[in-house]
Amino acid sequence: MRLAGERSLALLNRYFKPHRGKAVRPQPFLMRHGRFTDADGSAIDEVLAVYMPAGRSYTGQDQVEIFCHGGDQSVRLIIDALIHSGARAAQPGEFTRLAFLTGRIDLSQAEAVAAIIAANTDTSHTAAREQLLGGYSQHIGTVREHLVDVMAEIEASIDYPEEEIATAERKALLNRMSELIGEVQNLADTYRGGRIIREGFKVAIAGRPNAGKSSLFNLLLRQQRALVTPQPGTTRDYLSEWIDLGGYAVNIIDTAGLRTKGGSVERVGQDAAMTIISTCDLIVWIVDISRKRWEQELRQDMKLLEDRHNLLVGNKIDLIPGLARKRARIAVGQFELVPISCLTGRGVKRFKDELSAVIRQNLPDLTSGVVVTEARHRQKLKLALGYLRKARTKIRLGESPELTAFDLRIAVNSLDELTGRVYTEDILDRIFSKFCIGK
Repeated sequence: MRLAGERSLALLNRYFKPHRGKAVRPQPFLMRHGRFTDADGSAIDEVLAVYMPAGRSYTGQDQVEIFCHGGDQSVRLIIDALIHSGARAAQPGEFTRLAFLTGRIDLSQAEAVAAIIAANTDTSHTAAREQLLGGYSQHIGTVREHLVDVMAEIEASIDYPEEEIATAERKALLNRMSELIGEVQNLADTYRGGRIIREGFKVAIAGRPNAGKSSLFNLLLRQQRALVTPQPGTTRDYLSEWIDLGGYAVNIIDTAGLRTKGGSVERVGQDAAMTIISTCDLIVWIVDISRKRWEQELRQDMKLLEDRHNLLVGNKIDLIPGLARKRARIAVGQFELVPISCLTGRGVKRFKDELSAVIRQNLPDLTSGVVVTEARHRQKLKLALGYLRKARTKIRLGESPELTAFDLRIAVNSLDELTGRVYTEDILDRIFSKFCIGK
């Protein structure tokens, strides 16, 4: 249990009885063994306790942590005793909020705490860890410093209006503005990959009925999650599951087969499939290459996938004896398919490798620590970009420096909201409400 605030040590001393040493002023960061008692002095549990002074704790305030046995009753009795003496239950994320308010971490690092707790793959953990270590904040800080330097030059011309900006100086300012715009744009562009890291890579398995979509779905999950029968149109609704594919969180969606026939229920499933196809990151289009007219059907189907990322899979190679065993792809005009057999499992590993490669191509470099994973950050970066471009235009046209400086201040303010230099209670409430209690 974690307790933070100026009375933390006093409350610990009231209830904790160490087996050795005095309780009044324990040595910071020394784990002590003793008993936690109730108000009458009766032992509740045998515990370990540690004291961390203000300025050197997670929260930045005086803090104690108590380690008891994991039974619900022991935990409840200890918490009841502390609350009876004036403590209160923490709000979601309140300890990390204190860490931010005391200046131990900035707001982007606080958000990284929640992300690292929620991380369920190596990739999402790496992105959150790098942001927590401060690389992202340092990058934002560097961009901000350069922007403030430009703003200082603009404001100097306001204080000394008789000294107009020379043509050479204006050209240099424009070049610096373009560099800043490029940096902020590059950072905002990482959100596409950052969103995938945070929310997962959404993959729709689509195709005609009875092509093997559900079979491939089950193979990827390594369980019989979807019903598989020889009857076309078995899947009437979509199925969605998560897998960890080489450290990437992948949302696999098995959709209904697309065809013109079928009853009203099947058509509803097909409509849902079209909606999913239009919103996913990648379409795995599976083709039954044992059918006589599959090449002609594929050319028709490709019209549906125009301008959409797709990976083509040719299933049921076990029914084609003449297909070379070492063949990596099947070419049909401009289209190439990865050959597999959902029945025997042949080619599935190669398909997974291809899928992993597609995901890697959509992800930014995580080792730099400069990846935007939060929609809030992307919004603020886009706002800053808009005002930076307005300021550049005003400089180019020689407009009033007061108006240019105003645009630059808004851009700086937007960057400051990322790290928490500027914040409102409403922003903090929204961010920390997503945390779990105790963090």
